[in-house]
Amino acid sequence: MERQDYNKAENAVDKAKWTVNDYAERAKDYIREQKHKNAEPTADGWMERAKENVSDAWEDTKDAVSDAWEKTKDWSEDAKAEVRKATN
Repeated sequence: MERQDYNKAENAVDKAKWTVNDYAERAKDYIREQKHKNAEPTADGWMERAKENVSDAWEDTKDAVSDAWEKTKDWSEDAKAEVRKATN
């Protein structure tokens, strides 16, 4: 896997990581938004928001990992061809 592919996958994973403090800040943002809309903030609403964010991050991670796999697979096939060529 090329370094840039590794970095892309790593960055996607880093974006998906939330610390407890990050969750708390985002929960506060959700509560503020709901109050601004004159709506009652709920645990279910917050969980839905968190689920959407995690889902988006997962899609980014899947894309990066898939790209890395395809490039690695191509590299593997090239290496096999080189070995066949060298042994024939």
